[in-house]
Amino acid sequence: MKKMLISGVTALALLTGGIVGFGGVGSSVEAAQAATTFKDVPSTHWASSAINSAVEQGYFKGYADGTFKPSSPVTKAEMASILGRLSDQPNATTQEQNNFTDIPEWAKSGVSTAIAKGFISPSTYKGKLDAQGALQRGEMATWLTQGLTVVDPDYKQALSDVTNTVVPAKEYFTGKLASAQKNAVAVSLGTGLMSVANDKTFGVDRTTTRAEVAVLIARYAAVAKTKPADFQGLNELRAVGLTGTNLNIIAPKYQKTPEKKFSPNMDYSEVTDDFSKVRNKNIITDTKYADLKIKNWIIVNTYAKDAERSIFYPVFVDEGYTLVRGAYYSFAELELSVKSTTMNTLQAGSLLNSATINPMNSPNSKAFAAYAGPVINDFTKTRGVFAVNNPVYWSRGLLHFDKELISAVSLVTKEGPAYSVIATD
Repeated sequence: MKKMLISGVTALALLTGGIVGFGGVGSSVEAAQAATTFKDVPSTHWASSAINSAVEQGYFKGYADGTFKPSSPVTKAEMASILGRLSDQPNATTQEQNNFTDIPEWAKSGVSTAIAKGFISPSTYKGKLDAQGALQRGEMATWLTQGLTVVDPDYKQALSDVTNTVVPAKEYFTGKLASAQKNAVAVSLGTGLMSVANDKTFGVDRTTTRAEVAVLIARYAAVAKTKPADFQGLNELRAVGLTGTNLNIIAPKYQKTPEKKFSPNMDYSEVTDDFSKVRNKNIITDTKYADLKIKNWIIVNTYAKDAERSIFYPVFVDEGYTLVRGAYYSFAELELSVKSTTMNTLQAGSLLNSATINPMNSPNSKAFAAYAGPVINDFTKTRGVFAVNNPVYWSRGLLHFDKELISAVSLVTKEGPAYSVIATD
């Protein structure tokens, strides 16, 4: 009876795109041999290894004509069946019922299992999964990150922590990343589970291909075995979400400025090294040309290697670029309330007497242009005069570690709290 059931599902899987997810592909040796003979998956294919592995484990099967069709889209029913087959995935503590009315008979068991394992939450749908529809990347990110919350509760906390973070994807900077998918996209990027494309977009509306799913299966297994705190990128995204800055992760030597460096006339009890206390607050400026708030403050270390540079390095800095004299990059997202119809960029620079947060300069890298991040020139006209009253853009500055150049980064709010940090030995 069992053999008949497997055989039937396997035959149907071939008709519906070759996804198995229920076994029945023969021995792992036979499956691996089959994988290496796919006419459309040469050894040079970017996902060749992952495809071979996925076929060997029984998640996919090729087509009768000897192809794998790596670029073909995967439907939601097919992906649910695959996720249901992840044997290391525990069941969710709270079980939801499969109340979808549009699931084909062959996929009902797989969808129910994927729900039980926490990947799919029927309560977020309206009775229909659109099971035969192609799975888009935004929904894929949601499913996978929901699965991670079942594996480790800290992933659930991470999904909450990144609510107000800066997402290193073009859609975030252009305002096209829906809030319903933002958190899942952020965690997917922070863990390396998913990535942006060459055009710097995450592609929430792009369909997911068979080759991509093969890669994602392997990545998910690796991420699920890793603690959230072990991903620096995710730590940065969580820190920015909660406090507005990644300073404590990238530049931990910057600590609260000692009391002895302050004027005796200043109430040191008002000084903090918690950036969240001044985030989005009105900052006291040196001149009165505009009111100023800092929404986010990103630090990038160009001397470190790979991910240690910051998850935001590819967003703000061109690959291979390194600063001199021990400086880190400082990028601040500013919100101005311009008070004069003639205020220009030079006057913006006079708002804060700081080399670290300089409202006059914006990122000028090709990378940031590719991400379509807003810069000061987007809001000015002839002779640098501001054309809008409430621009929101990113500034560029330097955070120094050269002892001859180090100075405290201090921001005092009109509401009272003062933020001040300086590099320590």
